[in-house]
Amino acid sequence: MEEISVKNILPVDAQEATLVARIWDPVSRGPRVCRVEGHSFIDITPDCRTVSELCEVPDQALTLGLGGPIRWTLDEVVSGSKHGGIDQVHFLAPIDLQVVKACGVTFVGSLIERVIEERCAGDSTKAEGVRDELTSVLGGSLKALKPGSHSAQKVKEVLIAQGLWSQYLEVGIGPDPEVFTKAPVLSSVGWGAEVGIPGFSHWNNPEPELVLVVNSGGTPVGAMLGNDVNLRDVEGRSALLLGKAKDNNAQSALGPFVRIFDSSFTLGTVSEEEIRLSVTGLDGFEMTGTNSLSEISRPLEELVGATWGVHHQYPDGFALYTGTLFSPTKDRGVPGSGFTHKPGDRVVISSPHLGCLENTTAATETLEPWVFGIRELMDYLARSA
Repeated sequence: MEEISVKNILPVDAQEATLVARIWDPVSRGPRVCRVEGHSFIDITPDCRTVSELCEVPDQALTLGLGGPIRWTLDEVVSGSKHGGIDQVHFLAPIDLQVVKACGVTFVGSLIERVIEERCAGDSTKAEGVRDELTSVLGGSLKALKPGSHSAQKVKEVLIAQGLWSQYLEVGIGPDPEVFTKAPVLSSVGWGAEVGIPGFSHWNNPEPELVLVVNSGGTPVGAMLGNDVNLRDVEGRSALLLGKAKDNNAQSALGPFVRIFDSSFTLGTVSEEEIRLSVTGLDGFEMTGTNSLSEISRPLEELVGATWGVHHQYPDGFALYTGTLFSPTKDRGVPGSGFTHKPGDRVVISSPHLGCLENTTAATETLEPWVFGIRELMDYLARSA
């Protein structure tokens, strides 16, 4: 696959977009909130110290940094991100104090794959046979169902009678979506970083997703791309292992920017977004896929409402992975064994309005430890005030 050019990191309509990034500054040894102007970054940290703060008044992003001095060029940041390290300027995940939440099983395609994981107890060698069985029984009957509807309840009753009911079907077509905490505050990685695959997983995959950025009042103020890296064998053994399957170092990748909603870029725009995925391995393996938001089973507003409300508030806002239609079945070795990551896989997630997020897989145990947390951020902001 050809190299991603710098211009392709940006949305196709970047000139009309309000884009916010977080950049690691090797001089001050900390994160800077930046506004993207053309192919340049304007440091707006003196006026808005965190992205969380900016999201409380998103209109502020329209004017902050206008006419300010260029701090870095896109070429500089991309180059530094490929090398990484605290001595290089590089992309960070473009959120900071927000909790990282996620909704699962929001598409019928991925719903069936979650049921497969469960019925295989995490054994990928059994997946093909179970997939054929379930697809013949469920495939056509679920796509038109409205989750939580009377029709969905009738299907549930039939499936229970056939011995096919599953906890994944409950959140897929039942009244309540799955909502879980994907990653701690400040643990996500940005464009160019390595994403971690723990050594205890032997069946895993990327999940290309739309990620909403929501403020403390429960209002979506922007969107970005995300890779909700998933360990299928771990979750397949038991849904109670979801935390172990979803939350390990560098298992949440976000970026490259938060695009702020405005009159020309709205929740309706991203509800129709086509998010593309490509994986290229050092072994020559290639795989592509698409996550079509138009096929999501629940409106994005419903997912936000299930996360934030009288039952749960987020004083610093939250980022919300909204699920994926894509679930890889292409064999990477023995026929019937399906796909799993190998170290060095290049994972590229892109969409017209959100740009391109690129990362490389690595063994989690070989990555630099996560050390920059909330206390470190507060100390940094106090020093650089």
